[in-house]
Parts: sequence; structure tokens; C-alpha cells
Amino acid sequence: MKWTKIEVKTSSRTQFIDITGLVSDELAKSAVKNGACHVYMTHTTAGLTINENADPDVARDILAGLAHLVPEKGNYRHAEGNSDAHIKASLMGSSLMVPVIDGRLALGTWQGIYFCEFDGPRVRNVLVGVSGE
Repeated sequence: MKWTKIEVKTSSRTQFIDITGLVSDELAKSAVKNGACHVYMTHTTAGLTINENADPDVARDILAGLAHLVPEKGNYRHAEGNSDAHIKASLMGSSLMVPVIDGRLALGTWQGIYFCEFDGPRVRNVLVGVSGE
């Protein structure tokens, strides 16, 4: 499997960015028709998730819910002051696998792949690998 790196630029401390199009572009370059598309996060204060991409309020609500569950300021010991970002990234996860069927990501009607920033703004990297035939 060949892995490629895609760059994601974030503009605020917490942010969801729909990267479905970027991942789909990498799938198209691979020419794989049936298999799996793997997406991997190379950072410890950002994550990945699949969720609804039709209504932007869903992403906003998820960020608000995470902020409620894991506040930015707390009784944390990590010296960098971004412990909440590490916790939120762990909750979201660092990798995804999406089936590839007939050369397309087999996502549901309302699903999109989100890059989840918790310690921005930054320039980040995500790895995309496609396997199959």
C-alpha cells in the first residue's frame, strides 16, 4: 500500500474540517476500484471522525459537547497547557477505514470524513493509504 500525505491548515484552536474531498482525490489517484481507504492522523492533539456533513451545526454541536466534557482549563498536569486537546484527540481517534466500492468511498448519504483540530491553528498532516484491486 502506498501512503500519501495531505496537508490541512486550521484557523482556530478547535475546528472540524471536512476532508472527504481530499481523501476522495487520493483514492482517485490510486485507481483502486474495490478495497479499503485508510486515513491516519500523525498528531496527538487532533483526531479523525466520520459524521454528518450536511448540516454544519452537527460539527459545532460535537465541538460544544466535547468542550463541556473536557474543558480547556482543568486540573491538568501536562506542562504545555493543552491536555484537553490530547484527551479530545483520544476520544475522536487517530485512524479511520472506509470501504472502497466501485472506485468510491462507501460513505452513507450524510457522512463525511472530518479532521478534528483541538490545538490550533496549525498546519497538520494526514496520511491516506488505499489498498485493494
